[in-house]
Amino acid sequence: MKHGIAFRKHSRTSSHRMLMLRNLVTSLFEHERIKTTLPKAKDTARLAEKIITMGKKGSAGSESRASAFLLKPIALQKLIETYTKRYADRPGGYTRVLKLGNRKGDNAPAAILELVDNPQDMRWEMTARAAGWDIVQNQLGKEGLGSLIKNGAQDAEGILKSAKEGKTDVLRPMTAWNVQKLLKYRGPTSLQELGQRAKEHADQLLATPLALKTLYEAKKEKDNRNSAPRPIAGRKHVGETRSVLDIARGRLGHERPQPSKILTLQTAFNGKYKQRSHP
Repeated sequence: MKHGIAFRKHSRTSSHRMLMLRNLVTSLFEHERIKTTLPKAKDTARLAEKIITMGKKGSAGSESRASAFLLKPIALQKLIETYTKRYADRPGGYTRVLKLGNRKGDNAPAAILELVDNPQDMRWEMTARAAGWDIVQNQLGKEGLGSLIKNGAQDAEGILKSAKEGKTDVLRPMTAWNVQKLLKYRGPTSLQELGQRAKEHADQLLATPLALKTLYEAKKEKDNRNSAPRPIAGRKHVGETRSVLDIARGRLGHERPQPSKILTLQTAFNGKYKQRSHP
């Protein structure tokens, strides 16, 4: 007899719990990524692994059992046409659980359950970002910042190739380990794609401070311009030499330097120019 074997019941009856897990597996096969609580994600991953292994057998019996388990025809179609080909060389580990902290409301531990090697693989993106950061940090120690910004990240694909073979000292140990895991069962173009993605993140990392500096300087100039005291009609400031009447008439611009002598048109009787001095 089996004694002391407990499993997650999720506060549901047997039929309700099984239908819930079937629905989660169907949604996972349909969208390749779902968000749920951590206990549900672990149980869903366990069943999804079995269904994918069942679909890889390719027999009529295994296909019939998978069809009876899944709730939507599109999930069965993607299992047979997409996932069996994607995971043909992978012996297991078709799912990945990523923790997301606690959920708002009931404070339940949340998680993302996804199929590995999907088009929007989160581990792929995270590893590319980490590799780009390590490459920039390594090049920054060898050359100046100006040269690094001008030339950008160099030879990202070669660094990742060395990390795949376990011979690199540029990447951190965890990043190199993730690179090895990601490239182990992917296609022959995966190394080039990951290198290109890491280079893009490295270039973006170099361009971000310059962009932020430009935006900061523009904002600072705008704030200084907006915070400058604006003249009000009819009010004299300290050191103002114009009369209140001139200010009230709308002459609110900067005061022009007045020369000691100016030429004015004498509109008197003779109609000639006359030189008049101002104190």
